[in-house]
Amino acid sequence: MTPDLLEDGAQRLGKARSAQAGGMTASGGRAAGFSRLAQAGEVDVTHGRILYLEDVSVSFDGFKAINKLSLDIAPGELRCIIGPNGAGKTTMMDIITGKTRPDEGTVFFGSTINLLRYTEPEIAQLGIGRKFQKPTVFEHLSVFENLELALKTDKRVRPSVFFNMDSAQADRLLHVLHTIHLTDSVRRLAGTLSHGQKQWLEIGMLLMQDPKLLLLDEPVAGMTDEETERTAELFLSLKGQHSLLVVEHDMSFIKAISDIVTVLCDGSVLAQGTLDQVQADERVIEVYLGR
Repeated sequence: MTPDLLEDGAQRLGKARSAQAGGMTASGGRAAGFSRLAQAGEVDVTHGRILYLEDVSVSFDGFKAINKLSLDIAPGELRCIIGPNGAGKTTMMDIITGKTRPDEGTVFFGSTINLLRYTEPEIAQLGIGRKFQKPTVFEHLSVFENLELALKTDKRVRPSVFFNMDSAQADRLLHVLHTIHLTDSVRRLAGTLSHGQKQWLEIGMLLMQDPKLLLLDEPVAGMTDEETERTAELFLSLKGQHSLLVVEHDMSFIKAISDIVTVLCDGSVLAQGTLDQVQADERVIEVYLGR
């Protein structure tokens, strides 16, 4: 499939946006909610939480990287995580995605999925996407081809050889292109993109999988001011549709996107609240922000 075949989807996407502007949504104009009963194959968020960690601990050679960590994220929430180097931020994401197994504690995705029973690839299939700080894209392929490869399809050899994108998948790709600000760069090789554009492309590749929870590690590191601003717009547009957990040090970026900020220190939660609240906390000032 080539980018030219996306034109049919453009009209459908335009109609969908018009409907949303008029108050119509996928739920027929009703406000989205998380109180309905979960259907088969869905993450059960009827209790109002999509991610739940309780008393999680892990040690490496006697060093306690995570120490009785308890944290929960609501469906559609954009949560920012800050803290000094060595606070346990990366290890926490490693535990959520199955890269690291904790010594103790519980980690649930929704009310019923115990993530500690699943492998790293299985957790990705459940609907948890992770983006590392350094962008990882196929630089010798176009933006379109990168997104096409990221589609949730059967990746075995024969199905891949005979794969043809259907209209729903084309619509999805077109929508993601618009979301990540790369519609005008669809034919460009990924290797020719700027650092910020590569970051957006990798986020787009995650979005092609339609994840329910996105873990993003220092997403604006190395970006220009303009790229950082557009990334803030991107994240705010994803809020509500996906749950986002963002680890970042750029306080101006956090100010632009955050509702709730969690501060980690020594592997556990030191403080939590609005950015103004945690910035005024004497403990946070002492260990992280400085005077």
